[in-house]
Amino acid sequence: MRISELAERSGTAPATIKFYVREGLLPPADKTGYNQVSYGEEHVRRLHLVRALVEVGGLPIARVRAVVAAVDDPGASLTEVMGAAQHALPGREAASPPSPASVAAVQEVVAAQGWVVEDGNPGLAQAAAVLDGWAAIDRKDLFDGLPAYARAAELIARADLALVWPDAADRDRSAETVVVGTLLGDALVAGLRRIAQEHVAHSTRPTASTTTPPTPSEEPS
Repeated sequence: MRISELAERSGTAPATIKFYVREGLLPPADKTGYNQVSYGEEHVRRLHLVRALVEVGGLPIARVRAVVAAVDDPGASLTEVMGAAQHALPGREAASPPSPASVAAVQEVVAAQGWVVEDGNPGLAQAAAVLDGWAAIDRKDLFDGLPAYARAAELIARADLALVWPDAADRDRSAETVVVGTLLGDALVAGLRRIAQEHVAHSTRPTASTTTPPTPSEEPS
């Protein structure tokens, strides 16, 4: 297909397509003759991926390039592709390292859950930094609630990976699913959480005798 057709099918301007090719985010078109090129379905799919990472995931071009490189590396395992996506997430760099106490609290929950996690997983420092922010306003109750958040996070992670396993025979599709699930899944979970918060607030209004929120099994049907 010509670049005009690719632009129409992907919703991407021709100038942007050429920019993505120059930046290494999109493979060059196949040459079909003198001064003529042709794009294929793989270009359509890659453009949808790149646009999702840039427009929805909010990633700068340099980070998109790193993620795409991991997707395109046939020697990279799906776990390594996931790691590249996790490290590419924007806005996760703390001004200073998290406190040892908060790091220890996160590691304790990780161990209690029986999770197998590499030391370099960016979620460790990110979660610890959140605990530091909570402690900075003299609130320690989030430390006590961390196990409940961890259990919920594992349910979400299992839902994420359940989308990957059916495509295990198609490595490229699996890698793309891992990337989209990691980067865009954060936005999806945040949106659903906002909706669920309103539901729980309406269905479990606190009373004078209520000291702790009910567990899901105690909520009215």
